[in-house]
Amino acid sequence: MADDPLPFAAAPSHLLEAAVYCADLDAAERFYNGILGLERIVRDKNRNVFFRVGTGVLLVFNPSETVKPPGNPDRPVPPHGALGDGHVCLAVPGPALDDWRARLETAGVEIEADFRWPNGARSIYVRDPDGNSVELAEQKLWQQPI
Repeated sequence: MADDPLPFAAAPSHLLEAAVYCADLDAAERFYNGILGLERIVRDKNRNVFFRVGTGVLLVFNPSETVKPPGNPDRPVPPHGALGDGHVCLAVPGPALDDWRARLETAGVEIEADFRWPNGARSIYVRDPDGNSVELAEQKLWQQPI
């Protein structure tokens, strides 16, 4: 905020991680790793599975587990969670979107929407196994006003 009186050293440089919540981590792993091809970094039993996305990380949490207080004193992450469907958008080169659409359809993933924004960027929307909205979009989506 421009009117914020609190000084800070620098604005955050990029999004380090984002989270979605999926009750069935096996199904989530088949979708994010098997279909989308994201590299699995780590899985903690039925609590979470994390995937590399470029320089960032997609955290997939089991909502019934993350609401519990932390059991590991070395990782005192406060309980958290979300209700309802979440959303994540993954950047894909524009020329590859047709191949992605074909891959998703071949895997039996329903295409919920496929369109161009007013700035010309294309987005394809699907749902993960838990109902979260997953968007594959051209990087230029946020390089110009939509």
